[in-house]
Amino acid sequence: MNDLNFKYENAKINSIEFMKTGQISAYFNALLEMNKYKRLLVAVIAN
Repeated sequence: MNDLNFKYENAKINSIEFMKTGQISAYFNALLEMNKYKRLLVAVIAN
């Protein structure tokens, strides 16, 4: 679970950096990655 949390936070930091630099496609990909890890975290917590 700590690994998922670390990956989620890393994707969050990346998305903020991509947003600041104007890299739209990379920003959206980072948001999708954040969503994937968020769903995995919710699934782990639910079980």
